[in-house]
Amino acid sequence: QVQLVESGGGLVEAGGSLRLSCAASRSTFSLFVMGWYRQAPGKQRELVASISTSTRTNYADSVKGRFTISRDNAENTVYLQMNSLKPEDSAVYYCHAFDRGTTYWGQGTQVTVSS
Repeated sequence: QVQLVESGGGLVEAGGSLRLSCAASRSTFSLFVMGWYRQAPGKQRELVASISTSTRTNYADSVKGRFTISRDNAENTVYLQMNSLKPEDSAVYYCHAFDRGTTYWGQGTQVTVSS
């Protein structure tokens, strides 16, 4: 079992920045494919960004150039730096880990961007 604990959400004005963090409980973190998803009210959960074990990254078109995903294997932590935030980025953001066929989710952290 892997616990994922997110932090860093909050309320920010449009154009502002936030950094989300997700700490994993297992020391084999370096073997996980990590990602951030988000879900806005009335919408499906969608992939925002992912990072592989070799640090190859993938982004949703809507966040390319604004968001950056990174990982620190020594700290068992994945980050999502969000810049130039827009009201449409408002959602609950979930950390996701994929470990050899098993998927884990964090509890989610709310991000609200005011216009």
